[in-house]
Amino acid sequence: MGLLNEKVAIITGGSRGIGEGIVRKFVAEGASVVFTYRSSSEKADAIVAELGSDKVMAVQSDASKMEDAEALIKATVEKFERIDILINNAGITKDTLMLRMSEEHWDDVMDVNLKSVFVMTKSVLKTMMRQRAGSIIHMSSVVGVFGNAGQANYAASKSGIIGFSKSIAKEVGSRNIRSNVIAPGFIKTEMTGELDEKTKESYISSIPLKDFGKPDDIANGCVYLGSDMSRYVTGQVISICGGMNM
Repeated sequence: MGLLNEKVAIITGGSRGIGEGIVRKFVAEGASVVFTYRSSSEKADAIVAELGSDKVMAVQSDASKMEDAEALIKATVEKFERIDILINNAGITKDTLMLRMSEEHWDDVMDVNLKSVFVMTKSVLKTMMRQRAGSIIHMSSVVGVFGNAGQANYAASKSGIIGFSKSIAKEVGSRNIRSNVIAPGFIKTEMTGELDEKTKESYISSIPLKDFGKPDDIANGCVYLGSDMSRYVTGQVISICGGMNM
């Protein structure tokens, strides 16, 4: 449909799962895409080969490190000359009950899920401010909205993203830069694929639409927030969860 024609997007954690789905959808909608990965270089290279190196670039990068983020911004501008959209999608889980949670469990999740959002947003803002335009999309979770036993670290990181995004929306709105959050529910990825059938049935029974979502469902929300259709939307949280958080 070309809703993202001539736009340039950076997507962190784009080699698998939801991130890969967003990469593919953005290219289909006409965007040029730079996506990051941490270790799966073969998968990243395969995506670039399939979608075309003229439209897609993969960069091995740690989104929680300022030097990596600044190098990523520089490489993107050198190749595509601008940055219209940033999607902070990189994330991990290290689930366990609080009494068993180590400091390392806490720090690792906060670094990847929350610190990376600060680092990437700070790094891209100078470019977007010069352009006087940009859309920043942060990937939170419904767990960041209502919590979940055994995921205190994950819930805290995803809840922090919401407060961060709303603050950024107020700081840079006058420069025509928008900041919004998508909060996915249960999405069919490698992670949910590892669940046993009994656990899947239990989760599905709690979802009004009675099914897990697909990466495309999240990618469609990102297309909306990245496109000019959402030019008057900022500081918002859009839950794509089949009604879980009603």
